[in-house]
Amino acid sequence: MQLNLPTGLTLLRIALIPVFVAVFFMSFRGANLLCAALFGLAALTDWLDGYLARRLDQTSAFGAFLDPVADKLMVAAALVLLVQAIPTPWMAVAAVIIIGREIAVSALREWMAQIGSQRRVAVSMIGKFKTTAQMVAVLLLLYREPVGFFPTLEVGLGLLLVAATLTLWSMGNYLIAAWPALQSQVPPVRSS
Repeated sequence: MQLNLPTGLTLLRIALIPVFVAVFFMSFRGANLLCAALFGLAALTDWLDGYLARRLDQTSAFGAFLDPVADKLMVAAALVLLVQAIPTPWMAVAAVIIIGREIAVSALREWMAQIGSQRRVAVSMIGKFKTTAQMVAVLLLLYREPVGFFPTLEVGLGLLLVAATLTLWSMGNYLIAAWPALQSQVPPVRSS
């Protein structure tokens, strides 16, 4: 594995997770702003590492594997922390839907790749809208304080519910696309 700038940014995103968690539990003034900023930095590196990998022609199999793992780890960590900070049924349900979908779709993509049908479960526009709504929602929920008349917490919760709805929609689309392969009688070769 050769370390390049895009892969370095992905590794930075993973390294930010324990710092993000530690800051979340700190009680100094502005901890919520710093926590939101760390999550925002992670989201920015997510976009930047993919852009740079394509722009600098530095794509790699390791980077392609690690990038979605880093994304899912950061989002899952943030959602688990937010359920603790905002212990409402809606928050818990949205977090379970989003985290559960990530696990299910990752498993589906792996299975489809094993049988040579990974193109059927490629990233869709609904998934991109879901990711955008989810990232903005998490940022707002991490900050939580109103900005002037802007109700950060309420808008964040609303966007998280939108993201959860889009999550179900995109997962349904993936399952529909994969359904013919899921009905086949031939099980894929297990890699582990």
